[in-house]
Amino acid sequence: MSILPYKTDATYLRWAAKNLLRISFLGVDPGPVRILQLLKRYPWVSAFLKVNKLMGRLMGNRRGVYREVTGYILNRFVDVFADITRDLDRYADRIVWHEDLVPPEVIYAMGLNPFMVEMLGIVLPLVDVAQGERLIDEAENAGLPADTCTLPRISVGLGLKKHLPPPLCVVTSNSPCDGGMTSYAFLEELYHAPTFRLDMPYRYKDPEGIAYYVKEMKKMIAFLEEHTPGRMDWDRLRAVCEERNRATAYELELWELLRHKPAPLGSDVVFLGHLAFALLQPGRPRSTQVFKQLLEFAKESMRSGGGLPDEKYRVLLWNPPTLIFPELFSWSEQEYRTTMVMDMLTFNRHPIIDTSTPDTMLHDLAQIFMQGPMAQHTRGPVEYFFEDLFFIHEHYSTDTIWMAGHIGCKNTQALLGMMREKCRRRDIPLLIIEYDLGDSRVVSADGIKEQVTMFMKTVMGA
Repeated sequence: MSILPYKTDATYLRWAAKNLLRISFLGVDPGPVRILQLLKRYPWVSAFLKVNKLMGRLMGNRRGVYREVTGYILNRFVDVFADITRDLDRYADRIVWHEDLVPPEVIYAMGLNPFMVEMLGIVLPLVDVAQGERLIDEAENAGLPADTCTLPRISVGLGLKKHLPPPLCVVTSNSPCDGGMTSYAFLEELYHAPTFRLDMPYRYKDPEGIAYYVKEMKKMIAFLEEHTPGRMDWDRLRAVCEERNRATAYELELWELLRHKPAPLGSDVVFLGHLAFALLQPGRPRSTQVFKQLLEFAKESMRSGGGLPDEKYRVLLWNPPTLIFPELFSWSEQEYRTTMVMDMLTFNRHPIIDTSTPDTMLHDLAQIFMQGPMAQHTRGPVEYFFEDLFFIHEHYSTDTIWMAGHIGCKNTQALLGMMREKCRRRDIPLLIIEYDLGDSRVVSADGIKEQVTMFMKTVMGA
């Protein structure tokens, strides 16, 4: 029996070795001296050394293809963050910060180095919750209200500690929430960087709203050309968009396979794949390869009986996943035979980008920018929130909806009463998990388990 709190079989050990090998390559590029300097300047880099612990927790008692693909997606995750760390050194003079609701395609096309500030607010609770909580305290001590979402509080904490790479400029927006917008006022003052704020209209799905946002994107391009050495290369943007289209096609095919019972894959495999390769690094050849490989894993899993062959309950997760307890679904798979088949941050209705002209590319990218995670459901009319929720429930034949009721998310907290009533009318079992996205001191992992256990026993009859 393993002395670790998770099973360390041959599959785990093989992927763990690959992860450590990939991280060790940083000793070659940028080299041992420079990587030590980066670790001193950006202590969060060291958190990635804990990725194998996260992988073990997510693997849980999964078997066969499902266990293999969990190792695969974590290994690709390591690739992404190793490259980000390397590029902090290689392209330090071309760094542009972008908010998570401002995808990087245009920044890529201009030959600049995008750095998503919120990325660390997502990743640190996953791999090193204590480090994230120290940054939360740093932001609160500086005056950021304690009821602000922990995602921007971690970003501000990093800024206060000067643990973010200095940018040439910053591109942000008015999405998805007041806390996110407020955090950039702090960061702008701390780093004295020129900042451009994209203005997202209220009815962003209407033709008038899309046309307005295209104008905003053109202003953003002019701003970047003014404050950086980058210049828009429309041919390069076309190549990025075409690569994104190829990845999207693979992911859409994967989503269709998730409708099968039992689902071939699910949970963190789907969420982390979308997070890293559709949101953080869209339009990269590696992203296309990852979605192609996930599709192959899903097909192989179907041939062998599915990810969880004795799947009993299919779950739709609404709101961001529980970052402080990322193994929620590997745990509930074992305890209650549940599979999370889709989640709010993953599901979208993004168009296949028409790459025929610069205007068609900007038109379709404008829709993708405005329909980013959370913003597509928590901005604008309330029907935007509920239309996709109940469509996904029916499309994937889910048995229950779990609402990750992050207490810092004021947008969704305001809708919980309506959500309860609408689910009651449709006879959909609803669990609202009370917790904080990045602070385990509010509700612990055991507290989340207790809420799920009570719901599954008393409502679902498990």
